[in-house]
Amino acid sequence: MTELTDMTGPATPADPVAFPQDRTCPYHPPTGYEPLRDGRALSRVTLFDGREVWAVTGHAAARALLSDPRLSSDRRRPEFPVPAERFQGIQDRRVALLGLDDPEHNRQRRMMIPEFTVRRATELRPWIQRVVDGLLDAMIAQGPPAELVSSFALPVPSTVICHLLGVPYTDHEFFEEQSRRLLRSRTADQAVAARARLEEYIGGLIDDKAKAAEPGDGILDDLVHQQLRDGVLDRADVVSLALILLVAGHETTANMISLGTFTLLQHPERLAELRADPALLPAAVEELMRMLSIAEGLQRVALEDIEIGGETIRAGEGVLFSTSVINRDPAQYEDPDSLDFHRGTRHHVAFGFGIHQCLGQNLARAELEIALGALLTRLPGLRLAVPAEEIPFKRGDTIQGMLELPVTW
Repeated sequence: MTELTDMTGPATPADPVAFPQDRTCPYHPPTGYEPLRDGRALSRVTLFDGREVWAVTGHAAARALLSDPRLSSDRRRPEFPVPAERFQGIQDRRVALLGLDDPEHNRQRRMMIPEFTVRRATELRPWIQRVVDGLLDAMIAQGPPAELVSSFALPVPSTVICHLLGVPYTDHEFFEEQSRRLLRSRTADQAVAARARLEEYIGGLIDDKAKAAEPGDGILDDLVHQQLRDGVLDRADVVSLALILLVAGHETTANMISLGTFTLLQHPERLAELRADPALLPAAVEELMRMLSIAEGLQRVALEDIEIGGETIRAGEGVLFSTSVINRDPAQYEDPDSLDFHRGTRHHVAFGFGIHQCLGQNLARAELEIALGALLTRLPGLRLAVPAEEIPFKRGDTIQGMLELPVTW
């Protein structure tokens, strides 16, 4: 039984807060989440369809519950919480890694770990640097202004994940568009159609690689010529694994680059500090991940009753993790709404926690350090090209980030 003795008291407000909500500032939690920031471990919130579920908002509670095997990640369970309408149509579809429980989750994760270690990310750094420099060369040659999302923030991780997976980058416009529809569409039908197109595309790549006499260098080639050939995985497993790696591998990092850049430009003192001391860059990346918390609302469902923070999560109840609130918990972080590169933030939950902690976190850190470092070094006059309030950012029911980022230098 999980007990947090430092967090007690009632966890249910008179009127449950709607979840998720849009942010009013792209790097701060929604103002409507203020009732969730009163020190409680968890609260009741209401989803789009009226269902009430638990929202975990305390840092200690989040780390305890994300490590608790009594919470399931299996999205095919009928009680699993659905935070947006578009997920209703694909809830019964298999989701590799983050949508599985052990032992199946552990089996798949162990296959992938060698490609996402710190050592592997370090080996890739010189190549990632060349990718970043090439994109900046093109931006500089074209001259200001530039739209940073399409010209830099998105192409960096998209190129990297294609290289790792063995997916032709020439197809990037197709899979980026389908990923956008999958993650941002308003209706279930649109999400279902986008996922079907991605599965068909990846299935075609798998079939082509299976016919090749010799495997290529990508992860997908290894899966086809080893795990699929030997019967360890079936074709549907390989499609599901490749889909989650392809979509998550470019969407999350692209949003962190764009929103991270915007946030630094809105904090000129911190930007000047970082330019004066580039050794702060790794700490700055960690602090930006804590502050931005782009992956909001991790989902679980309780398999058994769980007592925590003076409350009982009943079996069958949905549980969401509000990372933007968890990572601003004043019990864990002093002055949590400020951007501080010296606070030490390695215990944030921006990558999740427990067995489902983000597989690609080492690669993401490398990409962010290289991309942000190169931007600051090569474009010392970088600034917004339009007023900040005119720049559009994403709705609260998807990965947080900038839709566009017009810059000049």
